[in-house]
Amino acid sequence: MVETGAQKEARTDLLAASDATIDDAVTYGDPMVLRGLVYLLTGDPELKTMATKTVAYGQMDAIVPASDEEVAMIRRKAADFLKAYRDGGAGPIGFGAPKHVRDSMELVLAGRIPEEDLAMATEELALDPWARSLQWQSTPDSKRLGAFSVTVIGTGMGGLNAALQLKRAGINYMIFEKNNGVGGTWYENRYPGARVDGSSRTYSHLFGVDFPCPYNYAPQERNQAYFDWVADEFGLRDEIIFNTEVTALTWDEQASMWEIEAIGPNGKETHRSNAVITSVGFLNRPNIPQIEGMETFGGPSWHTVHWPEGADLADKRVAVVGTGCTGYQMVPELAKEAAHISVFQRTPQWLMPMPGYLAEVPDGLKWLDRNMPYHTNFMRLRHAYRIGDFFSKVTEIDPDFDDPYSVSAANKALRDRSVEFLEKKLGDRMLGDKSLVEIMTPKHPVWSARIVLVDSDDCILDALQLDNVELVTSGAERINTAGIVDGAGKQHDVDVIVYATGFKANDYLYPMKITGRNGLTIDQLWAVDGARAYLGCMMPGFPNLWSIYGPNTNGGLQVAAYHELTTLYALQCIEKLILERKETIEVKEEAYWRYSRFVDERNSRRVWSDKRAHSYYWDGGRSPGMNPLTATENYQFMRYPDFNDMNMK
Repeated sequence: MVETGAQKEARTDLLAASDATIDDAVTYGDPMVLRGLVYLLTGDPELKTMATKTVAYGQMDAIVPASDEEVAMIRRKAADFLKAYRDGGAGPIGFGAPKHVRDSMELVLAGRIPEEDLAMATEELALDPWARSLQWQSTPDSKRLGAFSVTVIGTGMGGLNAALQLKRAGINYMIFEKNNGVGGTWYENRYPGARVDGSSRTYSHLFGVDFPCPYNYAPQERNQAYFDWVADEFGLRDEIIFNTEVTALTWDEQASMWEIEAIGPNGKETHRSNAVITSVGFLNRPNIPQIEGMETFGGPSWHTVHWPEGADLADKRVAVVGTGCTGYQMVPELAKEAAHISVFQRTPQWLMPMPGYLAEVPDGLKWLDRNMPYHTNFMRLRHAYRIGDFFSKVTEIDPDFDDPYSVSAANKALRDRSVEFLEKKLGDRMLGDKSLVEIMTPKHPVWSARIVLVDSDDCILDALQLDNVELVTSGAERINTAGIVDGAGKQHDVDVIVYATGFKANDYLYPMKITGRNGLTIDQLWAVDGARAYLGCMMPGFPNLWSIYGPNTNGGLQVAAYHELTTLYALQCIEKLILERKETIEVKEEAYWRYSRFVDERNSRRVWSDKRAHSYYWDGGRSPGMNPLTATENYQFMRYPDFNDMNMK
């Protein structure tokens, strides 16, 4: 197979590049990526015998060349290829047979890809950008296909992909969005400092592998630009019904249809479709704290998800209530503008340093993305593969591991790395009679609550040492006209209050009222101990309904991959309905409970079950949100539906 014309056109600057430009550009490339990529393009056997070593990188470990000499050798070979490729016209170039691709991937990863992982890894490489699109098993009857329709709710990462894949499959759909634009959580969360805490290389769909990636960890505006590109590039925007919030879904048993109630610019409206795919996310409904006297405050206040456009905090005294990921991201940015910031913290969170977390990637790396064939693909693989397995390793409880602060040797190593970072940044600084290191060290084990990725050189720890930033460790007890009284009874006069208090993460599908067969509501199904779903996406009694980013889908797979696989799973179910002339498909109750109990049991062996943590990871004796399975397990569950677990009529 060879590259597309679009990829060829992107290489016009390579044709004009000097040898010096090429020599400089390859110095910015990841040596392991260049190793596999040059082997893919040249088959050079010397690249297969190179030694490697393991080094710490952020919260994880990374495999790198064992010596500077080997790095230099890789870069020389990469430069030689690019010069020859330039001199030959820089046209489309093939990537060879599947075994050659596999060998190249394994050189990037410095290890054998197990057979059970090969399909997943190959898809994630995105050489086929439509690998997770529906491929009809046979040609559908045109009348049957034309009569079938799907409603998609939400236009974040999952909803946009669902709409696009339905469009490619030729299935009629409607798509509703409560906001005035696409992007979901990134459209809403515009607070200063908002950015992803996972690699931007994997925070895109397979078909977005070549979208320009100027950051390793993209800020809000760059994520928003990507979703705008998806909506416009594939002609989705004009098909979206904006400013319209779906309030209720009701199953019509006689017609085998869903009735969709929504409120839009013209008031209440009703629609009908054969199936529904919800993609409303789980970090989209703000958690507003209940603090005595909130309504009496004399100045402006808002939750971070409702950040006012053009908010001017210059010379203002600002209170930030809450220190999860949002609070820790935001405070360093606010400190550059506000006169004074009071940070109200009850519980510190684990911080993991990442070099260059805030930085834009070097121009040389962007040049390689544009000009070296398949560079974006292999960068994606490098950042995506086996991340879920690392996550499993550091979060699995080892019952034989004896340590008061950690749950396993790997978990302790991560804790030690974070504590070392705290000590390096804070030194012997004190707050009252306690050291800042002690104050900022959580009592709960690492990953029992969400960790916060931060820049090694510029983060919340630096902000806390500024003259205009005050850390309040007793929390916000009550609010009055002038400000906040902390838990120790001290008054803090402020001009603005910002609530960085997170979301109603475990209130899945809230506030929609969803009524399935025989009047069963989703709230009744989940009344006892919270949200559950078969494979995170199907519920018994709710036919032809799938949920993207549903219960127990946080973790285990990269976010985009989970969304893509869930969408493909739903479309394969819909395909079966259309081809076999069936009306409804739903998960059997036995299968629903079998999977749910399996997930609950596995979650009980994860660090988020630790009673010292208080977070949305664990709620009411179980985890409604976290996924405890490996990437391999999730892929095998999701890639092809097991129709033995379903009823069709």
